[in-house]
Amino acid sequence: MFAQVECSAVVIFLEVIMALDSSLKGNPFSHLIDTLPCGKYDGQKYFNPLKMNDPRYEGLPLSIRVLLEAAIRKCDGFYIKEEDVHNILDWQHQQNVAEVPFAPARVLFQDFTGIPAMVDLAAMRDVVTKHGVNPSRVNPKCPTVLLIDHSLPVDFNKCAIQNAPNPGGGEGHGVRVHSSHTRPVQEGNPCSGQRSCSRGTCSDPPLSSGRLASVQIENTPLLCPFHLQPVSEPEATFKNQEMELIRNKERLQFLKWCSQAFRNVHVIPPDVGTAHQVKLEYTSQVIQERDGLLFPDSVVGTDSHTTMINGLGILGWGVGGIESEAVMLGQPVTLTLPKVVGCKLTGTINTLATSIDIVLGITKHLRQAGIAGKFVEFFGPGVSQLSASDRTTIANMCPEYNATVSFFPVDDVTLEHFKHTNFSEEKIKVMETYLKAVKLFKSDQDQSEDPQYSEVIEINLGSIVPHVSGPKRPQDRVAVSCMKEDFLTCLKEKVGFKGFHVPQEKREQLVPFLHAGREYELAHGSVVIAAVISCTNNCNPSVMLTAGLLAKKAVEAGLAVKPYIRTNLAPGNGMVTHYLNISGVLPYLSQLGFEVIGYGCATCVGNTAPLPDTVVDAINKGDLVACGVLSGNRHFEGRLCDCVRANYLASPPLVVAYAIAGTISIDFEKEPLGVNSEGKEIFLTDVWPSRVEVQHIEEDTVISSMFKDIRTRMEKGSTFWDCIECPDADQFPWDSKSTYVHCPPFFNKSIEDTPSLQSIENAYALLFLGNKVTTDHISPAGSIARISAAAKYLQSKRLTPREFNSYGARRGNDAVMTRGTFASMKLQNRFIGKPGPKTLHIPTGQTLDVFEASERYQRDGIPLIILAGQSYGSGSSRDWAAKGPYLLGIRAVIAESFEKMHKNHLVGMGIAPLQFASGESADTLGLSGKERFTISIPEDLSPLQELTVQASTGKSFRVTALFENEMDMVLYRHGGILKYVAHNMLQANC
Repeated sequence: MFAQVECSAVVIFLEVIMALDSSLKGNPFSHLIDTLPCGKYDGQKYFNPLKMNDPRYEGLPLSIRVLLEAAIRKCDGFYIKEEDVHNILDWQHQQNVAEVPFAPARVLFQDFTGIPAMVDLAAMRDVVTKHGVNPSRVNPKCPTVLLIDHSLPVDFNKCAIQNAPNPGGGEGHGVRVHSSHTRPVQEGNPCSGQRSCSRGTCSDPPLSSGRLASVQIENTPLLCPFHLQPVSEPEATFKNQEMELIRNKERLQFLKWCSQAFRNVHVIPPDVGTAHQVKLEYTSQVIQERDGLLFPDSVVGTDSHTTMINGLGILGWGVGGIESEAVMLGQPVTLTLPKVVGCKLTGTINTLATSIDIVLGITKHLRQAGIAGKFVEFFGPGVSQLSASDRTTIANMCPEYNATVSFFPVDDVTLEHFKHTNFSEEKIKVMETYLKAVKLFKSDQDQSEDPQYSEVIEINLGSIVPHVSGPKRPQDRVAVSCMKEDFLTCLKEKVGFKGFHVPQEKREQLVPFLHAGREYELAHGSVVIAAVISCTNNCNPSVMLTAGLLAKKAVEAGLAVKPYIRTNLAPGNGMVTHYLNISGVLPYLSQLGFEVIGYGCATCVGNTAPLPDTVVDAINKGDLVACGVLSGNRHFEGRLCDCVRANYLASPPLVVAYAIAGTISIDFEKEPLGVNSEGKEIFLTDVWPSRVEVQHIEEDTVISSMFKDIRTRMEKGSTFWDCIECPDADQFPWDSKSTYVHCPPFFNKSIEDTPSLQSIENAYALLFLGNKVTTDHISPAGSIARISAAAKYLQSKRLTPREFNSYGARRGNDAVMTRGTFASMKLQNRFIGKPGPKTLHIPTGQTLDVFEASERYQRDGIPLIILAGQSYGSGSSRDWAAKGPYLLGIRAVIAESFEKMHKNHLVGMGIAPLQFASGESADTLGLSGKERFTISIPEDLSPLQELTVQASTGKSFRVTALFENEMDMVLYRHGGILKYVAHNMLQANC
């Protein structure tokens, strides 16, 4: 027995040595390898940049040191060259100049962006097979995790059935599905057993015209909306999750096939949590061990808020799905060596300020500093006051101030946090030893260790007071003390980012309405949606416990939330529910209407159930500026609900406070939060918990058992997931009837030969757009409108509107997503003059759906472009915002400026991003948009080269081709990154 064990150990040791030798073959920096003297890791090898004996290393920001280590370790003379290593080391002089590669340790997908990436890989298997290549060769080379967490809709809220949802999806509707969950009746739950509601009445009118009732006659059991069979207990969590699983069966079957067919892919099933939160810690290692080497953990992800991981000292940021596919297949990400802004935190945190206030305060400072495309690295004495949860919350908002990353180096606070996340003492010891050995550990006690930064911004934490953000943009911060005055000003101002232009005589109007037999009144500023949602902040125990304690104190004081307000609590994972429950505050949140509805992105991505009809009628009747309040990071106008024009971001406790108040137009310092049954006025200060109280409960509840529980659930998965059947084949057997998963046409043209660059001749503008066109405008993620081109397609597949699901859920079907491109009801196309997904077919003068116009142009062989203003493509990372235009026939986008990530996506799909000359625009050039445009593109096109655009009117103007480096040029020449990767695979097989 011992001989067998010894032999196995020798084999494993030899395999590790062989892997190490293979990884070091041809590496010119192999002489930098050192060994780690640490416990069972004694003798573990790693690259030690300090052995270069170059004084510049210790002056580098720690985030740049991570880039340097990866370049040294992965230096192969092809993707990463010696020159790249020396450029990073010479960061002080090469920042914003040198283009450098970065090979992250892993790739992170969430399902909305991950499924199209996996569909592309499956399609790539098909195309290489046609050229005689074994399809099983198409696999991620970089470890890849796909998290199913973005498909949760809010169908059920509290004890009311808000909607009558249908599962949708091809031939699967009408199948009886039984829940694997048991629903025990909870003692003291007023919604258990017979139907009654703790908030007085349920929210919607009785059943009429075939619509499922939201309120039931006494002693009538709650019925399942599909099977009209009684369910044992109307618990929103289980029913919402069950609906998620039923709706998305086709997608889940495909993803399970991916987990089995692709090597190096780990799929985490639904009903566990979100990518923004503990899953990041679950998949994170801080230091990685692979092929016999230790190295810093790092990640790129398809979610823009991958940056959250920077709060734990792990370098990572969001990229597009097409870029992530390239990383999976072994190619590094290319970036301009960034400037690094040192953010020095000083002062003492205000006792009333939450981490969300700190986030919004830092967002304001950094946005004003103009740090787009830069790294931010935090240091200074104030950093040690921030918990790991505070840091990840701050890092999560990084995209909102347009930085690439917001990096918190590992320090003693981070290591203490890891003790509660199931890292062993041995692993933590190795982390500390390794990070200190390569000087990636930071101590704010010794200022002499502070790196050199491109610039330093100092923020006094003591100056930050509670704020909310809105009504339409996260950067528009409003002090809570000034909220009422600011909202009244917004009503007066002309329509814009802060204005609604309500006539003076209508600013104080009240609109009465009936709801469940009682009369209420709505006014401008009335809150109709209040959501504590799954991303950004509620992974932070302090803010969630503050919200829970506030709810407890409010209920004990006799306050309540009006029953017509759509309230919900969508934690990122069960850990949040767990600590809210064991701390004793969850029942109080539930009593105010903030009952857990499930785990996943919900209200924040537009998955809010319709408001009660009477509320919508009242809003429309008075043309009211109704309000939504949520603890998220996205709140563009109309995103939460079409009829809710003003939306505010707030910390979870303030979401609860405004829900109780029922209005945004309140001065908490002077006006009561509410009046209890005894007629006593209750003010916010009466129910706001102290920081000491919150910290005490946090210490007692946020313990390692929570992380152990979530880890167990992640690894165990669910019965539903285990029972899903999927094909056992190297190639995915596409189902032509599927409306969720479809083989995309990206490889229809030849990929064997390297194409030559060609000019774009006599193109028409498909759209003529203004400023701030977001990815939500380009590729909506919410519900599919019944009059849209995508709806017509789904109806042709014999689906009913109630089976449409959302664009986000159907991202694996190019036929839906192409028709959904520019399908936003908020799109402002200057050809049309009013919001909507329409455009002008210039040759005929007809107004058509964007997709229908595109079909006509492509049928006639006419290339297309887009004319746009400033900040084209801002907002969430969304690869279909580039894939969709590509399939619509867009060859180039000419804009005044681009959001950097979206510009990269356009390049990655073979679309040319062209920028007007400084000071010029379509308006200054006198363009109507109806001209025909010829763009001269030379065969020897170089990065950032100026090109000439000739209009059919005789006018010509100059634009800059925003290809930043040679890799951009290669991708554009091949028609995008997918074709480039497939082309290389075929060449390697020749």
